Amino acid sequence: MSEHQHIRADGTVMFLPHRLNRHPVVVRGLTADELWICCGLSGAAGLLVGAPLSWLFSTIAIAPTFIVLGIAFGVFIGGGILRRQKRGRPDTWLYRQLQWRIATRYPLMAGWIGGHALITRSGRWSNRRVAR
Repeated sequence: MSEHQHIRADGTVMFLPHRLNRHPVVVRGLTADELWICCGLSGAAGLLVGAPLSWLFSTIAIAPTFIVLGIAFGVFIGGGILRRQKRGRPDTWLYRQLQWRIATRYPLMAGWIGGHALITRSGRWSNRRVAR
């Protein structure tokens, strides 16, 4: 194809690349935002395990060691699990799923995350037509 077949008469391009506005995958199928969340949560879990152990054994080096180990396990194990969960779903699925879970389980927090804009009704829907 020639280069001019992709340009309209008004000078605009006929197509846009499919993945133009997607966040790039950084590590193990996670985008940068998901990687930060995964590192933060797994680092906090490592701190929760490492702090009592460092107090028990009277050495401060155990806490940062467990933080690093927690992040490593969180990225590799959690990244694999998240990658399988996201496969075949839209780009915003994870964020909407988290927003929906918080809105349904913790209604007081729904206002902070925009959960009131979600449709959370469950049940039968009708179109108000009567079968004849």
